[in-house]
Amino acid sequence: MPQRHSKNNNDLAFFTYDEKKKLGYGTQRERLGKDSIKPFDACCLCLKHFIDPLCCPKGHVFCKECIYECLLSQKKDIHRKLSAHETQQKQDKEEEREKLMLQKARELDAFDQQNHGALPQYSDRSHTRDKNGFHGANSVKVTSFEEEALRNMKAFWLPSATPEAPVKVEAPSTSTICPEGKEKLKLKMLFPIHLTEAEADEKKTNSNDNFICPSCKVTLTNTISLVAISTCGHVFCKKCSDRFLVVDKVCLVCTKGCKEKNLVCLEKGGTGFSGHDDKLQATDFKHLGSGSGLGLVRPAVKT
Repeated sequence: MPQRHSKNNNDLAFFTYDEKKKLGYGTQRERLGKDSIKPFDACCLCLKHFIDPLCCPKGHVFCKECIYECLLSQKKDIHRKLSAHETQQKQDKEEEREKLMLQKARELDAFDQQNHGALPQYSDRSHTRDKNGFHGANSVKVTSFEEEALRNMKAFWLPSATPEAPVKVEAPSTSTICPEGKEKLKLKMLFPIHLTEAEADEKKTNSNDNFICPSCKVTLTNTISLVAISTCGHVFCKKCSDRFLVVDKVCLVCTKGCKEKNLVCLEKGGTGFSGHDDKLQATDFKHLGSGSGLGLVRPAVKT
């Protein structure tokens, strides 16, 4: 008879640790490779080699055409939401006006019944009435409010006449945002960047190795932190920036003055499916579903 072990399948009423692990229970870690990281010279929107690159104050680089189209579509969406919000405000005012008119009509009907409703209303010529002063259902007087309610009554048992809950449109924000960093971004806040290309005899077959630092002549890759100057747009490596730009406060290419606030660190690669910067471990937390035995996935919490 084989020995019982936690790695063997058994008929226990609960899952063993090995069975939970096979179902994806716990934290799974995986180190990402080079193919999972976006190149530093690729647009954050189209993920292709950028053309006429523009950089935002947070260091995200976009193609000029891509970021222009993105901001333009955001402005169109904001204009559409503002129009819908204004339309809803007009409808709310009209509904309030109708409610006031109905309330006044109910008050007038109540006043009319109070002053002229002492004698019963007869519908037949013989003026016969019952003990309570009414003559069947024809003598019941329906107010205008009740008529309006009966006319607009929704039959909840019919799909075509099911009442719908009103959808309230909130006032949208009038500012455009960066599609990558989600902070406020205007067109005038973007600045062009200029990467220094390597000489013809130093170029390699890979397109990612065609740019160098203009100071130390090191080939720029994803492993090197890059710094751009917002005043002129030239890009340097982080070491040269800390050694020369911060101290001299002058661009080494065009000798244009720059302050420390003009130095923008460019964000490294990373798509929506991979990590970036110094955190190259993608974590995914899973827990078992109650009674189903399936692993339910929830996104990792950012720390």
